[in-house]
Amino acid sequence: MASRIGMEAVRELMRRYLDEDGEKRTIEADGLTLEEALESASVQLECSIGRLEYEIQERGAAGFAGFGKKKWKITAHETASKKKVEAVKTEDFSLDLDDVADALPIIKDKDGQAYVRLANEGALLKIAPPVGRGKKVTEKRAVEKLHMRAVHDFDEAYVREMVKAANGEWARVGSFIANPAADALLTVDVGAQDMEARVILTPPQPGGSDLSGDTIRAYLRNSKVVFGVLEDAIQELEDAPRYKEPVLVAAGQKPQNGQDASIQFFFETDKTKLHLEEKNGKVDYKELQLVQNVMEGQPLAKKMPAKQGVAGRTVTGKVLAAKNGKDIPMPVGKNVKVSNDGLTMLAEVNGEANFLNNKINVETVYTINGDIDLKTGNKFFLGTIIVLGNVADGFSVKATGNIEIKGNVGKAEISAEGDIVVHQGITGKGGGSITAGKNVWAKFIENANVVASDSVIATQSIVNSEIVADKRIICFGGKNSTIVGGRYRACEEISSKIIGSPTGGAETLLEVGTDPKSKSRLDELDAKIKQFEKVIDELEKNISVLNDMKKQRKTLTEEKEALLGDFMLKKQDADAELEAMRAEYNSILSYLNNLKVKGKVSVSGKIYPGTKITIKDIREEIKNEHKAITFFLENMMIKTTKYQEPDEDFLKKGPGDVH
Repeated sequence: MASRIGMEAVRELMRRYLDEDGEKRTIEADGLTLEEALESASVQLECSIGRLEYEIQERGAAGFAGFGKKKWKITAHETASKKKVEAVKTEDFSLDLDDVADALPIIKDKDGQAYVRLANEGALLKIAPPVGRGKKVTEKRAVEKLHMRAVHDFDEAYVREMVKAANGEWARVGSFIANPAADALLTVDVGAQDMEARVILTPPQPGGSDLSGDTIRAYLRNSKVVFGVLEDAIQELEDAPRYKEPVLVAAGQKPQNGQDASIQFFFETDKTKLHLEEKNGKVDYKELQLVQNVMEGQPLAKKMPAKQGVAGRTVTGKVLAAKNGKDIPMPVGKNVKVSNDGLTMLAEVNGEANFLNNKINVETVYTINGDIDLKTGNKFFLGTIIVLGNVADGFSVKATGNIEIKGNVGKAEISAEGDIVVHQGITGKGGGSITAGKNVWAKFIENANVVASDSVIATQSIVNSEIVADKRIICFGGKNSTIVGGRYRACEEISSKIIGSPTGGAETLLEVGTDPKSKSRLDELDAKIKQFEKVIDELEKNISVLNDMKKQRKTLTEEKEALLGDFMLKKQDADAELEAMRAEYNSILSYLNNLKVKGKVSVSGKIYPGTKITIKDIREEIKNEHKAITFFLENMMIKTTKYQEPDEDFLKKGPGDVH
């Protein structure tokens, strides 16, 4: 099937035609007659007269008695040969006009015309050439037009030459009996508040002359019509006059008022238009996309300056004033600045972009007046988030600043680069996660996973949770502030009023004196290394079996040979990965061994039997109940001393203002 010709093919065809036009050889020729000049050109170009394209440069004249004789002068070139321009082969392409409609000009077919005008200098004839596939004017038609205007005394040979040339220019071909009193007449009507001018032509009587374009223009000037003259309309009236009907020959220009200044926003100012997010073809009602986060330096809007008005003019030349567009102030609000171009508004900080009271603002604190649930969806904000209610199960709140939650947090995902402050409690139900770049503060923490790059502080209790803090884990403030059940890892200190349970219950594990994140990675690597060692051992056994088989049988089947190669490649990859993991393991182990942090576990009230304490790599299970005591490491042994209070200044300072 033939393929459709593309735009590239069209461009290539156009390029070839242009190249071919550039190769045309144009020559000059002359002769006593037009035919003689054409014959001379055909000889010079070595082609037939029928293949010539020419332009008359100077018209000849027969003269009288040998005087006034003048040669015809032309420029000519050979018509392009179809063979010279190789068209796209029809078997390769099918030309689709839809593809090239925009690339090629639309040419309307129009037949050639013969026009006759009677003027003071005599009978004038003009032969307009055809357009496109239009038909040429015949000599017969030209003669008929002359006879229709009562022109009988004309040069037939000259008419014949003009028909052949069809150059679209007036030329005198004969004479007529002139009667100046019978000339065509014209009236000019200026109306519509001087915004247009029309003319009405009265046809000439027998022997009267037609109106030329210059005459029509003179009439207009006398009527003070000096602007917006429609030259095409005047030319049409000269060629083919329309009598006894008003013809528009001049049009004024209306004033164009300038466009008012405007603001182009780069964020949605109408929050009702913010949409739900789809995942795998389903709407995720937790992702409501109601916050428009912006980064520092991000363009927020641009002012489009007011435009000057363009004055209009009547056909009589009177200037019509136009109004200039109105300027508007830059809607620069809080945390927004104007760039060097004086037009673009940029965010000065990370935050939420909004448009309130005709000002663009970037808010660094985003407040939710209620709960985080299906009504609000998940929240992510480039700044601080304040939630005045609770965070429901299954939802997430993430911020690059702090997060403050006035209510409770369920089985949710809370993440902040700064502090996380929960005024009530965290009930993780064994899932969800709380991750802070600094501290986590809460009244209580139950069945939750908490990670803090600084400290985790609770005022009432921490129960059955997995908590990792780079510095300290502290439960203080209540009469029975308790840490019980779960695993708690801190680099510097774990401190509480009560630790463990008098009835035993869930196991309570406390680890201090080491970097918990590095220790966690070390444990992870240890498990992976052991797993890889088992895999490598199994691969070595399989390789050994196949090698023994190869020695005994001298050869292996193609399938087993491929299997041996596969085992060897897998072992090679596993060895490389194992080596990398061991290197990382040793690096972390060296770092932990060189840590200067001592680490301690302090309890101001009671610590119950069954609690397990690890300081660095030394482990100890508490066998007896202790009161007001601090555990520390000395000479690779866990020892005790009287209770040492945590940093009071830190605790008194509290979570501070999350703003």
